[in-house]
Amino acid sequence: MNVNTIGEFVGAFLILTGGVASVISVFGLLRLPDVYTRSHAATKSSTLAVLLTLSGAFIYFLFSQHFVSVRLLLGIVFVFLTAPVAGHLIVRAAYRSNVKLADISTEDELYEVLHKDKIEEDGTGR
Repeated sequence: MNVNTIGEFVGAFLILTGGVASVISVFGLLRLPDVYTRSHAATKSSTLAVLLTLSGAFIYFLFSQHFVSVRLLLGIVFVFLTAPVAGHLIVRAAYRSNVKLADISTEDELYEVLHKDKIEEDGTGR
């Protein structure tokens, strides 16, 4: 085996691993109880899946055709920067719109930070 063949196999393996991570992400979206945990599954594992797939495509093209794709590199950087931020903003908008936490959630740590005035007035916090 030469270096090009090994590079092609590594690229194909990363693409396959990205596909598996994407399927796991879908199961997380279907099984998790509320928007907060679903957003976590969507952003973390989907970002990993896209990054693995794009990295695998970059490595595959690099070793099979000796082609450095700037578009793939920009796609990797763009997804790495924007997907977690978008997930955070979606969860933040849901929280500020008073979307209910799941029943299995035990603690709302952000309530005390955002509602300091109510806690000081009531003395109870809720």
